[in-house]
This record gives sequence, C-alpha cells and structure tokens, in this order.
Amino acid sequence: MTVTIDLRLSETEEVDLKKILREEKNWPKGFASYAAAATEEYARMFLGQKIFTRGSDIREYRLFLLIRTAFKNEIPDEQDVCALFQCTVSQSRALLRAVTSKYQYELSKEISTSLKKILEGATKIEGRDAWLIRARSENAVAELNKILARQPGQDEIARQTGKLGTYEVKSAARQFLLEQLPDSTK
Repeated sequence: MTVTIDLRLSETEEVDLKKILREEKNWPKGFASYAAAATEEYARMFLGQKIFTRGSDIREYRLFLLIRTAFKNEIPDEQDVCALFQCTVSQSRALLRAVTSKYQYELSKEISTSLKKILEGATKIEGRDAWLIRARSENAVAELNKILARQPGQDEIARQTGKLGTYEVKSAARQFLLEQLPDSTK
C-alpha cells in the first residue's frame, strides 16, 4: 500500500532533521524509510498485533522497525541511535543490546551482516599476526567477543590503547569469526 503524507515543518526544523538523519543529499526521499517504520508501527498497533504497555518496549520495537527500514537491514551504531532517540551513549547501548537480544531471531541476518561487514573491513597489521578493526559500535565488538567465547582458547578482540573505535583481533580469531557468521547473502 502506498501512503502519501504532508508533514508541516519549519525551515529550521527541516534543516535540523536533515542533519540528524544525515539525509541532506537525498531529501525528502531519504526520510521515507523513517516514515515507513512509523507507519508500520501504527498499523501493527491498530491491528492489535503490537500493543505495548511499557515505554521501553515501544522504543525497542521502534528501533527494530528502523533497522528493517531506515538502516537498510544493518545494525546501527550507538551514535546513530543517540541522534534518533535523543538519549545518551550508554542509553543507546542498552537499547541496542535489548533489541538485538529480544529480536535476535528476527534480526539474525541483520546482525550477521553487520558483524561480517566489520570483519571484512579490517586491515592486516603489517609484520604481525593481527588485524585492525574500526568499529563505531561497542555492542558489535562485544557480540564478536561473545562468539569467540564459544571456542575456548581464542584471543578476544582488544581495544587499541588511546584510539577510539579501534580494535585489534588475531588472525586466527578473525578467521574463526568469519567462519561462524552465516553468509548473509543467502
């Protein structure tokens, strides 16, 4: 079903919204995926399929829908969640943890895709048996370390001292992780 709406925003509000959503180049079309998530949320509520009594459940379901629409089936990082939900980094981490736990089966492909993307974007550290990972999400690194914990003796992914969002993973651990994550293209 196609829905067309008229959203009345001031010029300043529209500029702010473009910045928050990082959609300056693709505006207003880039806003459509966010509107789709909101429309689905209301439709499911009206149909009696998703009726929540706790605010945290509503926020979790809202983020679940945004992952499916606006984030194009990838798990967002904590900063993106902060911007959308007007919360602190620690609150966004908790919200992401709750969503990836509560909806782990529905989001299994999205979680795998996001983790695999991080690993495939790693660069080999010259002269060492290790790879450099750049990840803006501490939750993603924690999730990778949970997978590593399934195999006793694996080295965990470790933060590089003094560098934000930069981690180091041994080659064997990276290979193990890549083998454990299902192919997201299937």
